[in-house]
Amino acid sequence: MILVLLGTQNNSFHRLLEEIEKNIENGNIKEEVVIQAGYTKYESKTEKQKVKIFDTIPKEELEKLIEEANLVISHGGVGSMITANQKGKKVIAVPRKKKYHEHVNDHQIYTVEAFARKRYVIGVKDVENIGNALKQVETFEPVIYNKDDNSSIIQIIEKFIG
Repeated sequence: MILVLLGTQNNSFHRLLEEIEKNIENGNIKEEVVIQAGYTKYESKTEKQKVKIFDTIPKEELEKLIEEANLVISHGGVGSMITANQKGKKVIAVPRKKKYHEHVNDHQIYTVEAFARKRYVIGVKDVENIGNALKQVETFEPVIYNKDDNSSIIQIIEKFIG
């Protein structure tokens, strides 16, 4: 099962879900896809047994889904990426972008870039590159995030506000 995490941001992230759907249609994704959509309202065109969508669920249930997932595809939210990474999951991270009104600024771009440099996640700059990232998953071995090493997070924040 592939778990897609859109977090609880109150802006839509349709672009990511549309690209996930394209990758199901073209055969890049063959597994069941479970989507935590948050505030993104999305109707899947794919068969119901292949795609399940819910808004939010209690944290314990979400963590259970993360543990069951073979792969996590996440927005660039730090909490979603770190939670999945610390459970040893391979994560494809896609930043929400301000120009599409998916977030108030572009901090997720910098966060995803920093996490990808550290090999915590496979970073995707544009949703159109999900197919390439899915191919990288086979050989990707994530480095598990060490919560005591906050230097990269601090650098991201400094770069963004500086």
